[in-house]
Amino acid sequence: MGSALNTASDIKRIATFDVTNRSVLAIAVPMTLAYLTTPLIGIVGTGVVGQFGDAALLGGLAAGAVAFDVVFTSFNFLRAGTTALVAQSFGRNDAAEQQAIFWRAVIIAVVAGILLALAAPLISQAGQWFVAAEPRVNATLDAYVRIRMLGAPFALINYAILGYVLGRGEGSFGLMLQVTLNGVNIVLSILFGLHFGWAVEGIAWAAVAGETAATFVGLSVLARRFAKGPRISRASILDAQAFRSMFSLNRDIMIRSFALLAAFALFTRQGAQFGTVTLAANAVLMNFFLVASFFLDGFATAAEQLAGRAVGARYEPAFRKAIRLCAVWGFAMAGTMTVLLWLFGEDLVWLIAAAPEVRAVAMSFLPWAAFTALSGVLAFQMDGVFIGAAWSRDMRNMMLLSLAIFVAAQLTLAPVFGNHGLWAALHLFLIARGLCLLAKLKPRARATFQSGAAAH
Repeated sequence: MGSALNTASDIKRIATFDVTNRSVLAIAVPMTLAYLTTPLIGIVGTGVVGQFGDAALLGGLAAGAVAFDVVFTSFNFLRAGTTALVAQSFGRNDAAEQQAIFWRAVIIAVVAGILLALAAPLISQAGQWFVAAEPRVNATLDAYVRIRMLGAPFALINYAILGYVLGRGEGSFGLMLQVTLNGVNIVLSILFGLHFGWAVEGIAWAAVAGETAATFVGLSVLARRFAKGPRISRASILDAQAFRSMFSLNRDIMIRSFALLAAFALFTRQGAQFGTVTLAANAVLMNFFLVASFFLDGFATAAEQLAGRAVGARYEPAFRKAIRLCAVWGFAMAGTMTVLLWLFGEDLVWLIAAAPEVRAVAMSFLPWAAFTALSGVLAFQMDGVFIGAAWSRDMRNMMLLSLAIFVAAQLTLAPVFGNHGLWAALHLFLIARGLCLLAKLKPRARATFQSGAAAH
């Protein structure tokens, strides 16, 4: 995909780019801030519903969010695949192909989004069957999912926009998009949920409004940019071979994403079997994990762009340095987040959960949530490298292996140790993801850059 380099000067100019702490932070810092606003949505939403003092509403929101995320994280290939392909085209200095990749992703997003919106009742029924909670939790889940799915086309288009932006390493642009999306969402969650008293329905409508606002802002900015860039034909966008290559990459990423969400869905389902209060307490604590994960995702995003650019340019020194610097920053951030969650987690539990019984149970399992950043940091870093390099088959296979390890651990530990065993299984899953990908890194890098050197 993309045009080949035509001159030796082009190769030299592109291939000899350097990776520095500054280049890592230029992507990671704004995207960390951007990603941080996303778990704030969960915290605000949980806090708004928590003020009603009804564990069933809180549990229903958590279950509904899982049902929604199972579907939409499965479509995260639109973001990850677009980032990988754009980053590699950026490394080849192919501006026309970068634009074509973006419009192909938008086409997929519109078609898939409309189909998901139409399938909302079926998705709700599947979520209720899977969670197997009490009737009031199921009713709340149903209301949330049916409303959220109305915004499916906008949500998926935003994946394509963000993928293009991150593929070019434009962290500040990505920050602006996420602040728009999540800022609208948070403000309207408080307005609709508390002021209007719509509770969970208000949280869902706020999410739809945020997705819609971000789509219009992102498309308007990119339309002006593309008008000044190279003109591309409709035939170039609709190129059959390009679509086949994109679908091949995206298929593997989709399977990987679905396996990841399957693990978290199984975690939520098992929590529901321990009772509504435990389900609600786990929902509160998972917000802490999300806060930590989105900090880590900033440096994983830097690894995506820099590794992808290096692979596109076939320049191994930049690839190795990107891995090293992103890992150092990632582990430093993970240690910081663990300490902060350990010190201030109790205060956050009291802030989010109003129900005394939910607070009490959440306190019992707080240490497990605090240490998820350290157990998961390697997985985040390796995911970033493998996504950027488009090594999707290995990423898919290692995720499936890690999911099998999680299921075995859950079946073994949860019946004996209860919710403590469930959290232990989650930690084993996070550690396995990182180690499995690390084992594949060296041989894949050797094969990729040796073939690139031979081609040059």
